[in-house]
Amino acid sequence: MIQVGVITASDKGSRGEREDLSGPTLATLVQEIGGQVVEYVVLPDDQVLLEDTMRLWADERSLDLILTTGGTGFSMRDVTPEATLAVADRMVPGIAEVMRMESLKVTPKAMLSRAIAVLRKRTLIINMPGSPKAVRECFAAIAPALPHGIQILKGEASECATTINYRD
Repeated sequence: MIQVGVITASDKGSRGEREDLSGPTLATLVQEIGGQVVEYVVLPDDQVLLEDTMRLWADERSLDLILTTGGTGFSMRDVTPEATLAVADRMVPGIAEVMRMESLKVTPKAMLSRAIAVLRKRTLIINMPGSPKAVRECFAAIAPALPHGIQILKGEASECATTINYRD
């Protein structure tokens, strides 16, 4: 079982002025990869709160995967990537690249996403978009690789390559 935490970054959502639909969407989607949401919170777009929550969930709760939703745009309040970078030990650029590449097939605005993916200790942290539709599209693009990546991170797998027998 992949233990997952979901953080929604939304000023309005944290004040109860808007219902979070992306977080529950992620909770359903992670089941496809053997995941279960064990932590869920809606926070304001506050870098310190976002950082503290990611650190707590990675360091104390030892979650395998933290998915954030929201806060990746150009607004001055959008600080999710900065919070994620502040807690990062290592970058995982391919995940965000694939999400943007797939989203570009739907809208040219995808290039405006500042989402990143990082590792903190044995936790993979991925910034997702803020809308349920975009969350579904992006998650579908990265889901096939997530279980194996998490197995490697946890020390349960070691090989990424597939053995191919070439014949003359």
